[in-house]
Amino acid sequence: MSENNSENTKDNANAHKTNTVAALCIAPSGVGDELSEYVADAVKVIRDSGLKNETNAMFTNIEGEFDDVMHVVRDATMTLVNKGYRTGVILKLDIRPGFSNQIDAKAALVDKILDERNKEE
Repeated sequence: MSENNSENTKDNANAHKTNTVAALCIAPSGVGDELSEYVADAVKVIRDSGLKNETNAMFTNIEGEFDDVMHVVRDATMTLVNKGYRTGVILKLDIRPGFSNQIDAKAALVDKILDERNKEE
């Protein structure tokens, strides 16, 4: 994404901040085939954190300052660990200093590119 793109929110005044988007999957092992009840416990911690987030079928995306995001990742993980469950975590981070609103901006840019391509066809 180009820094000039209107969907991409570059905040030069906060260039020192470490905006982070995390894709997080937390799940217990050995509890059977249906994990939704356990995943809901972890997602509740994320939603209660106040950080921007969205949940889809495979991951929960979280956006905020690096330290805040990592604190929420830890708390959500420990929700299951503290109940005695062996817990697996998949975590992917995109750390982009000086930017904000990347959860929305990334998807908007892809949609814009696809719309432009469709107009060309």
